[in-house]
Amino acid sequence: MAPRFLLLQARDDGDPMLAQEKTCFASAAEIDENEIATHNLALGPPTVAAVHEHRALLIGGSGEYLVSERNLPGFDQLMGIFRDVAETGFPTFASCFGFQTMVEALGGRIVFDADNAEVGTYEVRLTAEGESDSLVGILPPVFLAQQGHKDRAASLPPGAVHLASSGLAPFQAFRLPGKPIWATQFHPELTRDTNVERFETYRAKYRGHLELDDAGVEKVSFAESPEPTRLLPEFLRCLA
Repeated sequence: MAPRFLLLQARDDGDPMLAQEKTCFASAAEIDENEIATHNLALGPPTVAAVHEHRALLIGGSGEYLVSERNLPGFDQLMGIFRDVAETGFPTFASCFGFQTMVEALGGRIVFDADNAEVGTYEVRLTAEGESDSLVGILPPVFLAQQGHKDRAASLPPGAVHLASSGLAPFQAFRLPGKPIWATQFHPELTRDTNVERFETYRAKYRGHLELDDAGVEKVSFAESPEPTRLLPEFLRCLA
């Protein structure tokens, strides 16, 4: 059986987080990894036709690539693909880098803000619209979520519904109204342990941007975050 879902990734060839990310999405969505096809954006964007061959689109995080720097190969072409996704209402769930690329493609603004980088586990709060949303509304009004970003949204796309915020990043989730398209700055596909693994892999890229303890070690706090893991299974149920 052909994979039903397409996962877009943005990581250099040989990055161990390519395989980890696919495993994390499959585990969180409660599906077999064979149901997910992957495409690495570091090698260039997919075609619109390739996206539409699948039941839904998943967009993950990134290794060395920043939306604020537009340093991903074929970035402008990718923006056009995401605009097609939005216009056609193609079912999509995007997290972290995926959230940021969707924001940028649809007319919002992403900025580099390392002083307010969120790395570890942070409290996220639903907006009133989030509490009534058919997907993120299944979460409690305040919950812990896994994070790992230096870019953040300074504004959401026109017409997007603002669903959640955190103390350091005012825009943590949005939905396109009337369409099965959601995006979260936080990582619902990650657990405490997989986020620790992700941080250890990319520790060097955060060096100089995080507060240090007395021993000169980055002060990063990780905790369990069971609530957001409910989002991906519920997203797939929304497609049934």
